[in-house]
Amino acid sequence: MLDVGFSEILLTSAIALIVLGPEKLPKVARQVGNWVGRARAMARQLTEQLEREVSAEELLKQTKSTGSRTEAAPSSAPAPFDTSYVPNTPPPVVAPPAPAPAPAAAYSPENAATVQGADWHPSPADHKPANE
Repeated sequence: MLDVGFSEILLTSAIALIVLGPEKLPKVARQVGNWVGRARAMARQLTEQLEREVSAEELLKQTKSTGSRTEAAPSSAPAPFDTSYVPNTPPPVVAPPAPAPAPAAAYSPENAATVQGADWHPSPADHKPANE
């Protein structure tokens, strides 16, 4: 495809190092590698698809030329869409009902000692400081 030798790779990498600098060069090289990999994968998929199309056409021509008509579809043709497919998904999890909340007690100085967690208690009126 591309005839690139060692000297061309060395020259290109030296120019890239000068232009991009040592900080950006690894990031750019990684991106270029990803792009090249994607391009190769797309080219491979394209060639496989073209080969399947050509073989399907050849098979279709072959069946027409022999004059035998079979009801079976060629092996390379996709099957019709099956609408009865149901994925294997677990049933939804239903949470148990929450217990009813306890009635809230009214907070007042009279029942402050009985309310759980209450830290305020009224001081008796007869213990006032003398300077008041």
